[in-house]
Amino acid sequence: MLNVLLSVFFWVSCVSLIALLFIVQLILLAVTFPFDKQRKILHRQCFWWSDAVIGLSPYWKVKVKGLGNADPKRTYVIVANHQSLGDIVVLYQTRLQFKWVAKESLFNIPFLGWCLGLCRHISLKRKDRGSIRDVYREAIGYLRSGMSVLFFPEGTRSETEEMNPFQSGAFKLAISEKLPILPIALRGTRNAIPKGDWVMKSKVFCELTVLEPIETTEFQHSDFQKLSEKVRSRIAEKLI
Repeated sequence: MLNVLLSVFFWVSCVSLIALLFIVQLILLAVTFPFDKQRKILHRQCFWWSDAVIGLSPYWKVKVKGLGNADPKRTYVIVANHQSLGDIVVLYQTRLQFKWVAKESLFNIPFLGWCLGLCRHISLKRKDRGSIRDVYREAIGYLRSGMSVLFFPEGTRSETEEMNPFQSGAFKLAISEKLPILPIALRGTRNAIPKGDWVMKSKVFCELTVLEPIETTEFQHSDFQKLSEKVRSRIAEKLI
């Protein structure tokens, strides 16, 4: 019974916080629109939102490691493994500026999707070749303007501790733009928000590790698979 009550408190808090975030972002957009084209100020509001969600959860304990590996002045193709919706909350703990590549359905969720739209994140319609081309075009525009882009190369969250195969898009993009890959390993978030169940059952230890960047200047276009395997191996080592 206690778990049910605590879970209700957590989810009500989450909905309230995301609604508050949307209101704050909407007000700030009206003020910053003329000079903040990349919506960086709006993105920063997600940092306190992440802190609040994690702080109000009676079950989550989050540890962040390796922040020194990320230079906020550099532009990265960020690559992270994907375990649950909790990844979104935890990844804001990096305090990095980036644009998500997120599935289109998330943009339709009240408040959450509206916040994604306000921050001009990148919407992907799965298995739609036209949408995939649009994503690459939009991602290239951001990268060339100095904004990092974050991909979940598994495409969808993994059902087990073993990662799904990586899709090639992020790695082809990094090679073509000669930008470094910044790998991020997420562990424990699968149990932070259980798939198909809203009741939290036990305390969860979540760990986010920012790994050393992998430079791509020496890679040829045909080496995307080699780069993908290298990044996947690095992340997998941290998940053991």
